[in-house]
Amino acid sequence: MTIHNRLFPIFLKLSGRSVLVVGAGPVAASKLGALVDTGAKIHVVAPTIDPEVERRGVRLSQREFRPSDLDDIWLVVAAAPPDVNLQVAKEAEQRCVFVNAVDDPSHASAYLGGVTHRAGVTFAISTEGRAPALAGLIREGLEAVLPDADLEAWMAAAADMRTQWRRDSVPMADRRPLLLRALMKRYDIEA
Repeated sequence: MTIHNRLFPIFLKLSGRSVLVVGAGPVAASKLGALVDTGAKIHVVAPTIDPEVERRGVRLSQREFRPSDLDDIWLVVAAAPPDVNLQVAKEAEQRCVFVNAVDDPSHASAYLGGVTHRAGVTFAISTEGRAPALAGLIREGLEAVLPDADLEAWMAAAADMRTQWRRDSVPMADRRPLLLRALMKRYDIEA
């Protein structure tokens, strides 16, 4: 049996921070929308650039990857051929920069999951880089069952209650049961 360490799930604040994308084909283009939405300063480096990538309004360098491209970078997305992803991964490791190597988990130190955003709530599903299509299917299933209007109300209630809890120094362990009871009241369900 293979034993491996679990991934540590995390959400990153990339607004105003530099992100490098190596590669500019359709795969890179598919990652750019979510990166642009974060407010990151994105630099794309690739010998050829897909028109979809050009339309994203990010900084472009039409050339081969250089190790210096990683200077002052917070995150790199390697969406290039495996030999380039390997070079990016080696250089990024030396600089302590996380790499998402798209569909190339052996060269990745970070994996992007299936993600959905609804009413201020973000869900991300990971298969630890082993089955991204499954993560996508699970994400689609969650999207299909999440009630948009209810989720907005749940988020508002939780945010209001958090303000009260912080003011009243309610212990963390007591907060979830209080929230669950409040949400159940919305549906006339007894706790």
